[in-house]
Amino acid sequence: MNDTAPVLVVVDAANVVGSVPDGWWRDRRGAAERLRDRLAADGVPGVDGPVEVVLVVEGAARGVESVPGVRVSSAPGSGDDHIVEVVAAAAGRSVLVVTADRELRRRVAALGAEVAGPRTVRP
Repeated sequence: MNDTAPVLVVVDAANVVGSVPDGWWRDRRGAAERLRDRLAADGVPGVDGPVEVVLVVEGAARGVESVPGVRVSSAPGSGDDHIVEVVAAAAGRSVLVVTADRELRRRVAALGAEVAGPRTVRP
């Protein structure tokens, strides 16, 4: 692993937002923006050292803008497939993917990423 690069934290926005029934479905874009802003303000608890946060959005949340501390990446199709592409492109780096999706967890773990559940970033 490349110890000089910050840990890449890839957050599955749809899965994390959907983990709490707070009415997110009425405003998917707004829910993704609130998650982005929380990540920018609070970082990623439990991850030591510098991090690079990538929030992957899809569907109605496409087009959410990046902010300092959080790069937003809009999936052109499947959010899960896009997350796998982001992880594959980060070969040689420490990567943490935040999702509860079992199949996605299996796919990124096969590429060497660690996985954590939505509570990592959304208590």
